[in-house]
Amino acid sequence: MIAMGWTTRRLAVALLAAVGVWPAPAQQDALLPDSDAMALYSRLVQLMESTTTTVPGFARAGAPVIENTRQALGNLQAAASRQDGSLHYSFLNNVRAFLALADAMPKPYPFPEEARRQFRELRESAERADSHFAALLRLKETQLRSPDRDQLTRYQEANLKVPPPKPGRSRVVFFGDSITDGWPLNEYYPDKDYINRGISGQITSQMLARMQADVIALKPAAMVILAGTNDIARGVPVEAIQNNLIMITALAEAHKIRPVIATVLPTHDYNKGQNPAWEMTKRRPLDLIRKLNTWMVAFCQNHNYVCLDYFSSMLDVDGFLKKELADDGLHPNAAGYRVMAPLAQSALDKVLSPAEPEKKKRRFPF
Repeated sequence: MIAMGWTTRRLAVALLAAVGVWPAPAQQDALLPDSDAMALYSRLVQLMESTTTTVPGFARAGAPVIENTRQALGNLQAAASRQDGSLHYSFLNNVRAFLALADAMPKPYPFPEEARRQFRELRESAERADSHFAALLRLKETQLRSPDRDQLTRYQEANLKVPPPKPGRSRVVFFGDSITDGWPLNEYYPDKDYINRGISGQITSQMLARMQADVIALKPAAMVILAGTNDIARGVPVEAIQNNLIMITALAEAHKIRPVIATVLPTHDYNKGQNPAWEMTKRRPLDLIRKLNTWMVAFCQNHNYVCLDYFSSMLDVDGFLKKELADDGLHPNAAGYRVMAPLAQSALDKVLSPAEPEKKKRRFPF
């Protein structure tokens, strides 16, 4: 009965989403903050484990489902975004399977009151998690229709507070996705006018749309562009990534901003045993990363730009990202950023050096 209800609900949600209509009891406050949702999900796993001890044979029968649920929670906790609907769905599907199994298990008589309380809390928590998931689906639908697809509001207030560059102190904007977003530049360059304008999850077309607000308006002398890994993961053709990078650098040059193009970081799968979500090379194949990076190097050579080669310096002997530089196989940890920081500074020293003569640039082919 429960399994059929869950399936029916999934079909209803899918149909309503398709026509842009949502059920009436869809209050906005049903969406939990990420920390509260994770706490609720952790409590659900605890209740699943404790209730199996109240019914003979339930511990053995429920063990595989509990393990699947625990793994689904681990995937959510380790994900770059806690709003990945597919991960929430996987978790809740296992919770519902557990409840269906619980209904099928014969209960002892008399059934202890504490056991009744635990099952009651389990069901109520599952309903709360279900409401959160429905609210998350509504949020995703709203985001898809949002006029701010490129997240121009992310740095809107911060940009207004940025003062003009000081004479003799070169300003640099670091522009990119989550790898840039997660880099505390002030810790690595405490005496520099380096501004972080990375946004997690972004692709190159979104960065292109942010050029005026998040780069040009800040009047930097140079910018470091690290982009492309999310495009590859989402199946954006390499040629489209190249076109976006061409336009980004063209805009930079038109506003006398020296672009530094960084190669895309390699990936690794060394820790996928800890978490299946950390198997990175399937979505970000190294051959596609190499193809894009090869183009970047040639593009920089043709236009007299500095290419910041993170890829080669972070590669291990087997051709993957060095295990010690990223726990999840993609995002640098502190050790990874310690490798990147001097490489970026060396590249910036080349473009910001006052002694460097102005070079004649070859024009863009458009």
